[in-house]
Amino acid sequence: MVKPDVRGAGAVIWRKKDRKTQVLIVHRPMWDDWSFPKGKAKKGESLHECCIREMREETGLDVVLGVPLGWQHYTIAGGRKKEVRYWLAEVAEKSNPAVKLRPKVGLASKKEIDDARWVTIKQAKKLLTHKGDRTILGHMKDLWSDDKHETVPLLLARHTRATKRSAWMEKGKRGREETRPLTKTGYERAESLVRVFSAYGVERIVSSPWRRCVESVTPYAKAAGLAVETHDELTEAAHAKKQKPVASLIRNWLRKELLPTVVCLHRPTLPTVMQTIEDYTPQVIMRQVPEKDPWLKTGEVIVVHVANRRGKAPTIVALERIRPVIE
Repeated sequence: MVKPDVRGAGAVIWRKKDRKTQVLIVHRPMWDDWSFPKGKAKKGESLHECCIREMREETGLDVVLGVPLGWQHYTIAGGRKKEVRYWLAEVAEKSNPAVKLRPKVGLASKKEIDDARWVTIKQAKKLLTHKGDRTILGHMKDLWSDDKHETVPLLLARHTRATKRSAWMEKGKRGREETRPLTKTGYERAESLVRVFSAYGVERIVSSPWRRCVESVTPYAKAAGLAVETHDELTEAAHAKKQKPVASLIRNWLRKELLPTVVCLHRPTLPTVMQTIEDYTPQVIMRQVPEKDPWLKTGEVIVVHVANRRGKAPTIVALERIRPVIE
């Protein structure tokens, strides 16, 4: 595929009202069309950040991202190629700690967006001007028809880059494995994770108690005003002795948790974690992630979108692999 000249992001913001599912569409007077809110990514901005910002600019709403809905590819002025990535999104609760740490964003002018309207899926299909938007709506409708549009995210984060083991534990320095800190780049990557966690509305932070894991999620914890819950079973040492406690922790979250959560992990624990995830994931979706070690690079995240449908086992609807942008 040809590399795009312009990249952007958009969302299908949805809600339930009067027992009906509604989506939000906007009117652009310059083009006299109805579309889903979207916009162009700024330099150094990830598509996740772009989507959050554009939703605020074009609708005045703070949202949290849900299941990815795919891409649109088309040609714009000057023959340039543009691609836009879409997600399902919901309006964030005012109490959600992820929202308060986002930068302030002004509203788009009336020349850009002069109307925003909540409509049913059937109404949206009639009003949307462009075929690409109707295709994205179709993806959302498929999820809705199968009751898989409402999900909770579990973010699996490998800790960011740490000081080399050999250097930290060198004779005379008395460095212990569990106290090995992040490098300068590791700290920068930890700061960049704040924007990823915020995009998905993370409200709970779980981590190995070892320093490099805790330091990887501390910037978000401080910014959001959340505590870091540490679990000894997530350490490399504990996992080397017994793998079942790690599998049980992940399995219990999948079955019972209702809060968007990040779990910060060590590389050696990832095979157990991914094997547990695979038990709830259709094979066609598992193909989107690596099949073997290292699973994730330092500082990378896999977002697990989990649908907990009444009377049914939890089902993983989508997986996303994210490498956060360092400013």
